[in-house]
Amino acid sequence: MSSTALQQPMPALAWPWRLLPGVALCGAVTLAALALERLEARVLGGTWIEALVLAILVGTAVRTAWTPGRRWFPGIAFSAKTLLEVAVLLLGAAVSARTIAAAGPGLLIGIAGVVVVAIAASYSLGRLLGLPHRMAVLVACGNSICGNSAIAAVAPVIGADGEDVAASIAFTAVLGVLVVLLLPLAAPLLHLSGLQFGVLAGLTVYAVPQVLAATAPLGPLAVQMGTLVKLVRVLMLGPVVLGLSLLTRRLRDETDEAPPHLTAGDRPRANRPPLHKLVPWFILGFLALAALRSAELVPQPLLGPIGTLANGLTIVSMAALGLGTDLRVVARAGGRVTGAVALSLVVLGAISLGLIRLLGLA
Repeated sequence: MSSTALQQPMPALAWPWRLLPGVALCGAVTLAALALERLEARVLGGTWIEALVLAILVGTAVRTAWTPGRRWFPGIAFSAKTLLEVAVLLLGAAVSARTIAAAGPGLLIGIAGVVVVAIAASYSLGRLLGLPHRMAVLVACGNSICGNSAIAAVAPVIGADGEDVAASIAFTAVLGVLVVLLLPLAAPLLHLSGLQFGVLAGLTVYAVPQVLAATAPLGPLAVQMGTLVKLVRVLMLGPVVLGLSLLTRRLRDETDEAPPHLTAGDRPRANRPPLHKLVPWFILGFLALAALRSAELVPQPLLGPIGTLANGLTIVSMAALGLGTDLRVVARAGGRVTGAVALSLVVLGAISLGLIRLLGLA
């Protein structure tokens, strides 16, 4: 079912009821993912695969075993797009000017430079390996900023569909775990101090909990520096998404060939958008909320619930993307995506080591 069919006029009260079946299905997949994450933590003593990734896996498994009918599609599409955009907006509450200032000007500029160079290099590698434009952008941003969250935030800006997102997240998630396990072995081989290794981990590891896991073997200084660098790196998501929203309007508005199967990521036909739509509404909301947070106008007690809500909406969106994913399409992209992600990680590590040497960090 294409998105054109969803644009037919209908009574105002009919639309919410049409969303309910699909949203409920996404919610059920989300609950299953959260339960699996809790079971994983209990059995393994830690969370290696986050609920966000598990939601995609569970959703994809459901989609493989059963193709949802027409009545499910509006809610799945709503969850994959609108709820994800709201989640990105809410992420603005995590941005604080104090966090940026704490890193110092030299390291701050260096982190921004690493992110920009890594995105350009990763995108180029992806294209050389034959990845489509959208998937190359997703892999580049996921590797260079914050893995799953960056992919989820960038996807609606560039018009990526569920299969692009699922493939990108699946392979970055696997390699992300490998980085956490193998990166501490690099410290003695490269003769890195705790501070240097913290910077390296903060620049290369995807998620904040993974940074903590990777830096813990090298002591508190590595943990503190890794966390700080990682947080500043995450803050680059806002400027990068804003830049992409301005630079990739044509890519966002392009249409794919109409797929014969259900997909949560169908895109409308290209139109010339009005001026106020050049920057997506949720990016403007992200920037506004970040400004309010920096001005300390967001009450401190609300920050936790806002973060929890943003994370929950993102997981629901990933469940929707999984429900719209055809495994055969993901499998066809597997080798190329794996190669692009692996080579991009190597490039990111080399750039990060170069920054450490350039700044003379001891």
